[in-house]
Amino acid sequence: MQGKIMKGIAGFYYVYGQDGEVYECKAKGIFRKDNQKPLVGDDVEITILDSREKEGSIVKLLPRRNSLIRPAVANVDQAFVIFAAENPKPNFMLLDRFLIMMEREGIPAVICFNKKDLAAEGELEYLYETYKSCGYQVILSSASTEEGLEEIREVLSGKTTVVAGPSGVGKSSLTNLMQGEVKMETGEISKKLKRGRHTTRHSQVIPVAENTYLVDTPGFTSLYLEDMEEQELKDYFREFREYEGKCRFQGCRHIHEPDCAVKEALKNKKISSLRYEDYLGLYDEIKEKRRY
Repeated sequence: MQGKIMKGIAGFYYVYGQDGEVYECKAKGIFRKDNQKPLVGDDVEITILDSREKEGSIVKLLPRRNSLIRPAVANVDQAFVIFAAENPKPNFMLLDRFLIMMEREGIPAVICFNKKDLAAEGELEYLYETYKSCGYQVILSSASTEEGLEEIREVLSGKTTVVAGPSGVGKSSLTNLMQGEVKMETGEISKKLKRGRHTTRHSQVIPVAENTYLVDTPGFTSLYLEDMEEQELKDYFREFREYEGKCRFQGCRHIHEPDCAVKEALKNKKISSLRYEDYLGLYDEIKEKRRY
C-alpha cells in the first residue's frame, strides 16, 4: 500500500495510508545501506505487518519532488512563514534567512504577519509594502480576531504547505484554526500520533482538507545558511533580479562596485533599505564563516 509519512520519531514513522488509517512503521535497513533517510512528507510504499494493531514496514521511498534540511521535510508545494507583526516584533534577518533558503530550493513562499490587531496601521503598511515590493504574497492576519483566515485558506487549498516561524508568533493558533473543519478521521490520526512516548515536538503532516496538508514544524529562533558562497547570495534576493546585467561589471555583487544598478535602485527607493542591509549583513557572515 502507498501512503505519506506524517511524523517520524525515534525510528518510528507514522504513515497515513490510502485506506485513511495511520500505520506505525519501521523503515527497512536497506535505506541505511543506501544512505537514504525517510523524511516527513515522503510518499512511501508499506507492507502491513499487523492490520489490527496498524503496524507496518516501509519498503520503498517514492521519488521526491524536493526536500529541506531545516525543517527536515519532503514534497512541499510551498512555504507559509508566520511572524508576528507585534509582540514579538519581527526579526527581519531571521525572516530573510528563511526566504533565502526557500528561494534556493525553488519553493514558493507566502509571508504571514500575524497579530495585526496589536500593531499600528503605519507599521502594518510598512511590513506589507516591504515584502510585497519584493514579489512575495503577504497576508496580514490575527488569530485572536480571526482576520485574514479566508485568505490563508485560499493559499493553502489543494497544496502541501510547510508552516514555519519562530516561537510565540501565534503559529499554533493559526494552524489550529485551519484544522477547525477537519473530519473525524483526522481526529483519530491526531490521537494516534500523540500517543504514549512519542510526544516530542517534531515536524508533522496534518491533513486539513482534501489534498490539503500542513507540515507543522517546531519553532525556530535561528537559521544558518549552510554551504553557500557569498557570490551566490544575491541570486536569492528576488528584487535584485530585474537589475541583473544592468551593472557596469559582470558578476557585480552590489556592494562596493561603481555603476551598480541595484545600488542605484536603492538610492531611488525602488529597493527596500531594510532588505539591502540584511543582504550586506548576510554577505559578511558567509564570507567570515568561509575564512574559518
